[in-house]
Amino acid sequence: MITLTQLQYIVAIDTYRNFAKAAEKTFVTQPTLSMQVKKLEEHFGVKIFDRNKQPVVPTDIGRRIIDQARVVLSESGRLDDMVKQFLGDIQGELNVGIIPTLAPYLLPLFGGNFKRSYPHVNLKVEELVTDQIAEKLKDDRLDAGIFVTPYNDSSILEEPLFYEEMLIYAQTGHPLLQQPDIKVIDVATPDIWLLSDGHCFRSQVINLCALEPTSKHELPFELEGGSIETLLRIINREGGFTIIPELAVMEMTESRLKNVTTFSEKKPLREVSICYSRHFVKRRLIDLLANEVKKSIPLHMKDRNRGELVLWK
Repeated sequence: MITLTQLQYIVAIDTYRNFAKAAEKTFVTQPTLSMQVKKLEEHFGVKIFDRNKQPVVPTDIGRRIIDQARVVLSESGRLDDMVKQFLGDIQGELNVGIIPTLAPYLLPLFGGNFKRSYPHVNLKVEELVTDQIAEKLKDDRLDAGIFVTPYNDSSILEEPLFYEEMLIYAQTGHPLLQQPDIKVIDVATPDIWLLSDGHCFRSQVINLCALEPTSKHELPFELEGGSIETLLRIINREGGFTIIPELAVMEMTESRLKNVTTFSEKKPLREVSICYSRHFVKRRLIDLLANEVKKSIPLHMKDRNRGELVLWK
């Protein structure tokens, strides 16, 4: 007879591609895990994993079995979630991924309030780039992700939370700060600082400004980083400008706000969503988290029609 425990073991092996690591993550000894996987393989009469390869990989039929095992485990988790919701029992663990261009500005707005509202929920947050979050959602290593959409992946569901304006931050005295009307074409210049590859905000800026990603820049050095704060500090000293998300200005000092300006054309926006796998569990907790984020955001940022969405994929 197939057990849910056996399915959890093969999903863990597929996730970590290592029997010892899978045993550690499922809190059993490696011999116990290996024995249960062998029993499952004997039940089906097929090999689920190719043990001759390192890291271990599923066989062709094993891949199909594991994919279905994820569905079964997800559906079984829904039973617990359904009963807890009926009983009004709000507790458990919620693992969430959030992108670096949102984390320092958004997380302080809702994280503490969420914990105070739901003290029996253990909220764990990882700061990751979008593609890393997406992969962990598919492997059930995260319950939800907060990142910029549309992501255009049929296996991931997206629920928009708010729409963040893209603003200009320039060094004091920069020509852009003196310009009464700024069009998108005006920022396609060689003194723009960008985040490193892998960040969706970099891709959005490139798309917005119609920049060539490999074009030459008139900057004192090349920066490979993922921190908007780093860009701002460099700009203050070395010159140039960059594009920043709206939340980044919410707690800026008066002196820094003087370095921020906006586009005179229709506002460029990025859509921020809470995302989860199609086989998601913990729907109740995800809904509560989404509501807490929405409560923490200024009302005008929930208006999709106040600007024009900038795609990044």
